[in-house]
Amino acid sequence: MSEQSPLHLIAGYTEALATKRALEHSGSDFYEARGEVASTVVQLHPKRLALEVVQVIDDTPSTKTLRLQAVDRQLLPPFQAGQYINLFVEIDGVHTARPYAISSSPMQRQYYDLTVKRAVGGFVSGYLLDRVHVGQPLRSSGPMGTFHHNPLFHGDELVFLAGGSGAAPARSMLLNILERGLEQRLHLIYVNSYVDDVIYAEAFRALAEAHPQFRLTEVISRPPAGYRGHSGRLSRELLQAQLGEMGNRMFYVCGPTPFNDSCLELLSELGVARRRIRVEANGAPKSPDRQPGWPEGIDLEAEVQVTVQGRGRFRSKVGEPLLNALERNGYFVENACRSGECSLCRVKLVSGPVFNPQEAHLRQSDRDFGWVYSCVAFATGDVEVML
Repeated sequence: MSEQSPLHLIAGYTEALATKRALEHSGSDFYEARGEVASTVVQLHPKRLALEVVQVIDDTPSTKTLRLQAVDRQLLPPFQAGQYINLFVEIDGVHTARPYAISSSPMQRQYYDLTVKRAVGGFVSGYLLDRVHVGQPLRSSGPMGTFHHNPLFHGDELVFLAGGSGAAPARSMLLNILERGLEQRLHLIYVNSYVDDVIYAEAFRALAEAHPQFRLTEVISRPPAGYRGHSGRLSRELLQAQLGEMGNRMFYVCGPTPFNDSCLELLSELGVARRRIRVEANGAPKSPDRQPGWPEGIDLEAEVQVTVQGRGRFRSKVGEPLLNALERNGYFVENACRSGECSLCRVKLVSGPVFNPQEAHLRQSDRDFGWVYSCVAFATGDVEVML
């Protein structure tokens, strides 16, 4: 008797093999299955979801969680813990979108939780926090993103370094581990500016108390007088004290861009291999003029002219990402991550200078043929683009 193939462990493999063997005898042009694959793909990876706000949860003075269900109350598409959806909104006539990590557990699909923290001067976060209400319809993409927990390949020792609302994907990963009864151990090192900024504070503490495999370390960078916990900025010394030997841990990093950059530097100093660090991209850089290659003498407040070939032109500031400027002036560009990774928002640069920051993961073919990722591209002079 031949040894059974390990492929039988894959869900559906045995059934598919039996079907294949039956078809080898009967023959088929698969006409009877026409459309089934496309239908399945659409259910799992829909381009758009019709959602409704069913609950608004106050988390902190600056943060709320929007609980979203499908308008038709059907189950939402499955997702991997740590992934996001791109939320499309219209604000005072401007059509735009922002990616938000799903903070709820992948084990249930009745709703998605999106945790929104107010950004200083934030166009979309202010709208979601101040004007969105229960019963309001919203549209989004399906779940997407590569920043997620993989229980097969990421090992059993996990460390999540979260800053502020970066705790949203950490919550989803933690719930996924606990609810599925996985063996992984997760240590969350959670950094916030103030004590009243800590999202899910009581929930995290209760889970850490109830589950030995979850360890929580809270750090407050601007503590009040008399605060007795860990305080100040995240440092090499603090990480070393909390983690000891780095070993073969998998690290997840999510927070504001300066936080992410600092964590990468600290982990590198501690000898953690880059392949053991997963970083969630977090939008366009706020200070692109501080990056290598920024043209000398170009001020972020300077104005440039953006021409959309055959469709019109408008004025924009140098420091405004090209995608934001296009949306603000009524030009829609498909987008998802808004962080320079997915390439959906790419536009053809016909003429003029554009600065591509380190966040722009341009492919060589993009560079060769003049494509830029508009979500992280900055026009440093008059430009013409083709949408």
